[in-house]
Amino acid sequence: MGLKTDIWMIVHSGGASCSGNGSGLVKSNRVQAGFTLVELVTVMILLGVLASLGLGGFASRSAFSPVLASQQIASATLLAQQAALAGSPSNTLTIQQSSDAITFTVGSTVTTLARNGASLSYRQQSQSGFSTVPSTGYSVTFGSMGRVVAPVTRENINFRITGDSQFDLCLSSLGAVYSGTCQ
Repeated sequence: MGLKTDIWMIVHSGGASCSGNGSGLVKSNRVQAGFTLVELVTVMILLGVLASLGLGGFASRSAFSPVLASQQIASATLLAQQAALAGSPSNTLTIQQSSDAITFTVGSTVTTLARNGASLSYRQQSQSGFSTVPSTGYSVTFGSMGRVVAPVTRENINFRITGDSQFDLCLSSLGAVYSGTCQ
């Protein structure tokens, strides 16, 4: 093919370039993929706005979780029970509540949770209402069978954690820990 034919093909093909190799023409269209700079900047701005709105919903919430505190009570109880079953003198769980933290102590193991305005209270089966856990501490001691022997034997103990929500936990006289109030 000649130069004249190639020019005629380019003009009539809508601007797409064609090349000939003698056996026929091969059409080559350039397709550009990707996003423009304006599109990318717009998406980044939208993501920033959405992230700042979503973060505001989480920032106003307390870091204290009643469920986390109840799980810590259950864990510390199990640790004290295991010590009692093994004949160790570290068979007492002591819970202390200060103005800014709740502390769980079993033997030399101490765990502290920030309160952030939440409160932990308890009620023994013989009591009518809940009492706030004092800063001096509330201790629960387990016997060699893993059962509660102090502060009182054969009584269930209810724990109530209140913050943004409320969560009840029962420590039965037999040493079982479960969510909800004692029956």
